[in-house]
Amino acid sequence: MQRRTITILGGGFSGSMLAVQLAQLPGGPYDWNVHLVEPRPLLGPGLAYTARRPEYLLNVQSEFLSPFPDQPNHFVEWLQENHMAVCEDHFCPRQLYGRYLQEMVSAILPKPAANGMQFSWHPQAGVLAKVAPDGQSAQVRFSSGRELRSDMVVLALGNFPPIAPTGHGDQHLVHPRYHGNPWAPGALRDIGPQDSVLLIGSGLTAVDILLGLRDDGHRAPIKVVSRHKRWPAAHVRADVSYPSFYEAELAGLTTVVEVLRVVRKHVREAAEQGIDWRPVLDSLRPDTGKIWAAWPLQEQKRFLRHLVSLWTVLRHRSPPQNATIVREMVGKGSVVMQAGRVKQIEERGDDLAVLVEKGQTQEWLLARHVISCTGPLLDYSIIADPLVKSMREEGYLVPDPLHLGILTDENGALLNPKGEASELFFTLGPSRRPAYFESTSVPELREQAVALAQYLGQKMVIEHAH
Repeated sequence: MQRRTITILGGGFSGSMLAVQLAQLPGGPYDWNVHLVEPRPLLGPGLAYTARRPEYLLNVQSEFLSPFPDQPNHFVEWLQENHMAVCEDHFCPRQLYGRYLQEMVSAILPKPAANGMQFSWHPQAGVLAKVAPDGQSAQVRFSSGRELRSDMVVLALGNFPPIAPTGHGDQHLVHPRYHGNPWAPGALRDIGPQDSVLLIGSGLTAVDILLGLRDDGHRAPIKVVSRHKRWPAAHVRADVSYPSFYEAELAGLTTVVEVLRVVRKHVREAAEQGIDWRPVLDSLRPDTGKIWAAWPLQEQKRFLRHLVSLWTVLRHRSPPQNATIVREMVGKGSVVMQAGRVKQIEERGDDLAVLVEKGQTQEWLLARHVISCTGPLLDYSIIADPLVKSMREEGYLVPDPLHLGILTDENGALLNPKGEASELFFTLGPSRRPAYFESTSVPELREQAVALAQYLGQKMVIEHAH
């Protein structure tokens, strides 16, 4: 009997950990072939954990980074078994975590898993996925032109590079000193120690870039343009946790104001007990998706319009050692932040001129290099990747109205324009932000990988029995 086929398009954290979870499904033997399609030279690290820069630190402490919800110490034990130096304040380099992920996914490739599944890696890109003529399977086309019949296809595409901050006039995108994707290999390589630099955005990416420039010996002043002029809050080692108040006070609330009122009350009560605000917000983490899903579309829009920037700096924090370095750079004047929105970028001799708007005033700033640190592109209605574009045009993939990702059902199945769930196409990772809002960090992504592996396993067994 023909073996069943699952194709996973993307081999970063989400795609690789889905494959690892499939390899660990109990039962079997399963007559399945699982194909991982990833053009990067390594499986596992993806874009987030590939950069070979030790100063780029994870912004989550090592004890919370196991990809296995039922084995919370897995990463810490791996560090110990491999005699890794203890990471400072438990914040490890991103590249070290990438090595860990690479080892785990590499272990399932050479031979069939204990449950009978066989895994293979195709080091190329997927450029097309469509329903086959039989209507019961999908055809996936690789960049080489090869096509692969698949019983199910999972999009694990990760994050896409930032869009131009101006939203128009894209000539600067091809300028050699405009760095539209700061995570691209060698992105900082051409910046000289005395070259002036301007960063657009002041989030975690900007912090990483500042540390990278500092470690490269960069000495010229750096300008940072930020709409709200906020750096990420720093992590603080908490000796206490805060009890969850979701079920008692937040479940069922349908407005942003109601939720905000309750959260502020608990922040005040925690302060009266000598407890920092961070554990209060951290207690919401397991239920953030449920809070988000309870809000109607207009309330979700209200949150994105008024509170998302503040939530981002409070929720996605910087390792304390990184925050200290940035604070010192600001104190010395080597980093200067300016509030405003970038409206235009153009070439001026050897420099790039950046038009910054704040309120009714505008100002041109000059810099030899401009680096966009505005975060990934989430809007699937404008992503130009050939795979995404073709699936969007065929109606297999529907962007959400808030431009956060892809519309799916509760299992991650893609919805068509009629709202019907696909039997063939699924997704996990940042693309599921419309359902969860928080869908980028290990604690959320590992839960998605487990749930989707279990669902696909049940689905394949049922279909096979029929």
